[in-house]
Amino acid sequence: MFQVGHERSPLPPAGPDAAVPSAPSAPETSRPGPGDGTEGAGRRDAFFDNAKFLAIALVVVGHAWRPVIDDSRAVLAAYNFVYAFHMPAFIVVSGYFSRGFDMRPSRVRRLVAGVLVPYLIFETVYSLFKRAADSPEHPVSLLDPWYLTWFLIALFVWRLTTPVWKALRRPLPVALGIALLASVSPDIGNDLDLQRVLQLLPFFVLGLCLRPEHFERVRRREVRLLSVPVAAAALVFAYWSGPRMNFAWFYHNSSGQELGVPWWIGIAMNLAMLACSLVLAVCFFAWVPRRHMWFTALGAGTLYAYLLHGFLAQASRIFGWYDAVPWITTPAGIVVLTIGAAALAALLCGSPVRRTFRFAVEPRVDWIFRRDAAEEARQRTAVPAGSAGASGSR
Repeated sequence: MFQVGHERSPLPPAGPDAAVPSAPSAPETSRPGPGDGTEGAGRRDAFFDNAKFLAIALVVVGHAWRPVIDDSRAVLAAYNFVYAFHMPAFIVVSGYFSRGFDMRPSRVRRLVAGVLVPYLIFETVYSLFKRAADSPEHPVSLLDPWYLTWFLIALFVWRLTTPVWKALRRPLPVALGIALLASVSPDIGNDLDLQRVLQLLPFFVLGLCLRPEHFERVRRREVRLLSVPVAAAALVFAYWSGPRMNFAWFYHNSSGQELGVPWWIGIAMNLAMLACSLVLAVCFFAWVPRRHMWFTALGAGTLYAYLLHGFLAQASRIFGWYDAVPWITTPAGIVVLTIGAAALAALLCGSPVRRTFRFAVEPRVDWIFRRDAAEEARQRTAVPAGSAGASGSR
């Protein structure tokens, strides 16, 4: 649910074709984001900032849990439960804030600067980190995203196709059909992590189809109350199914055949996973606070937490940090680990980290683009309202 670019996001307008923002950044300014298609700015919506921070906190916590899921069935259940919805919810919001994207040069420039360039930077840096840490033969390949950089290239592809989805009469069934076909197509390969791009596509398209009133309905009291037993039942099921189920289904990066099942079971399983993810995402949105909270401002820096925490997550596994502290697998240790991971997410979303790493996460790359003569002409001929009023009063 993080969004990408130099966004300073306004409250989303209700109109279906309104320009909306897409990327996290500091809430104190109103500069539009590079990948979002926004032209104006205004105040941020606390609900979406809250949702983005809570989702990124779950991402960081989930990565912190990963090394201990073999030691605790309860942690495995929590891990599967969280992985069922945290990225789908993230992607729904990314789609929602991409509704205003079109192929205007100014918006394409923002998309390249806010999504593609950070992908190129972090895919290269992560690959070099892997090579230096424990795998000298690890390739530096921009076509094979490693670890968590897949989301950036996926968002780039999804957003480029936004005009296509907006032109279709029934975009959701088409996206769902593509996702299910991808789930039984092992020949797709690993280039650009296309399995994930295609299998998770319905959530992005769903976000494109949503309107503010849909989020209002989700936050109704009856939905919130119903979400409690639904989420509890899902958590119990996750505990029961944990040892019986291959959790790789939650990653959406493999076909059914690659996971050892016939193609028809792959379709049924992926359909069930998509439905489960949607239901739990609704439960998540139902309980996201809509008022300003202590962590609301941190929702502007979710991309920083996403991209930077991966170095610590990988280092902890490569260098055996968990093995050095056996106590971490005890119930008390897991509680401390969970709190620490959530605190790390908050730290990485904070202003000091954003200022330090803005050169890589939100790079200024205007120099690579051609000047838009038409846009410059419009700016030169535009008369500010205040100036017009002042001249008329003389």
